[in-house]
Amino acid sequence: MAEKQEAYEDIPGTYVFDARRSRQGYHLNMFCMSMMTAEGRTAFKENESAYLDRFPMTPEQKKAILERNWDEMLRLGGNIYYTSKLAATDGLTFQNIAAIMTGSTQEDYAKMMLAGGRPPEGNRSKDEWKNKKNG
Repeated sequence: MAEKQEAYEDIPGTYVFDARRSRQGYHLNMFCMSMMTAEGRTAFKENESAYLDRFPMTPEQKKAILERNWDEMLRLGGNIYYTSKLAATDGLTFQNIAAIMTGSTQEDYAKMMLAGGRPPEGNRSKDEWKNKKNG
């Protein structure tokens, strides 16, 4: 039986951290939380792949981490607050990863947010978003 898709799954560029994603990303998030200790950060930096093998993640989750694909980590169950621990390990701020995830520079992202963020028009649903891009 296929899992019911929630209405909020239609929001473009958004991965709501719900119960399903929480279960899916449990081990990914536990890895990220391990970045809160000096021992975890040191072991990870010494050999990222070997360190990831300590956590029973899917190959896709490990690949997303190794490639620092922030959007993919969220799609695969990562929680933005947990994944930010990995970002901090890399010397990135929350604003840095938000800019990366939106395909902009940190400066342009900050300007957009200070100007009120992105407009809701064309950003409410994936269908609306596709129509805006193809329109």
